[in-house]
Amino acid sequence: MDYALAKERGIDVDDPRIGLKIASERLAIVRYVFLVQVEDGIATADQRACLEYADAVLIGWPEMDADDVVDPDESGRRTVADRLRSMEGYIARFSAEEAAGHVDTMADLLVRATKCVAAVRRLYQPDFPIPTYAEIRHVVQGEWDDDMDKIDLKEPATTVEAIEQETEKADEQRDTADDGGDQANKAGKAGKQDGSGKRNDGKREGK
Repeated sequence: MDYALAKERGIDVDDPRIGLKIASERLAIVRYVFLVQVEDGIATADQRACLEYADAVLIGWPEMDADDVVDPDESGRRTVADRLRSMEGYIARFSAEEAAGHVDTMADLLVRATKCVAAVRRLYQPDFPIPTYAEIRHVVQGEWDDDMDKIDLKEPATTVEAIEQETEKADEQRDTADDGGDQANKAGKAGKQDGSGKRNDGKREGK
């Protein structure tokens, strides 16, 4: 982290709770970048799960002066710094994979970065319940399976409906063609009868 730049921007880098602010802001940015990558298609279960996990860790994120936020001891501060370094490493790799278009790898790196942020939040807000990624993944898999079942059920119904419509259309076309043929036949017969009558009349008149 660029502490000099942070100080220029008015950030108190000596504040023992600064890690709380950094962790949430960095994860929120990475989560948004990933969301943009998958929002135009049908996200896989893994892709949904990593977004849900990030949401679960970020939800209700406390202000630095919140009553339930505590200052970590010296060991805790070292752990925070270590988790933030790991987070930044995953984010750097995440950016590289984004440039390469490797969405599945991005999902894995988002999970890893989120785990680092979850560890930081536990140190500052120990009473806040944070689900594990495995728990989130299990729930999302069930929801994803249900969604896929609904899609599978809709496709045959749509196909049957299309077939019925095509059949009805073909029947209508045949009925129309049959009616037209019958009318043409009737008109032809009437024409022959009229012509025959005229010829007979002519013969009679000739005689």
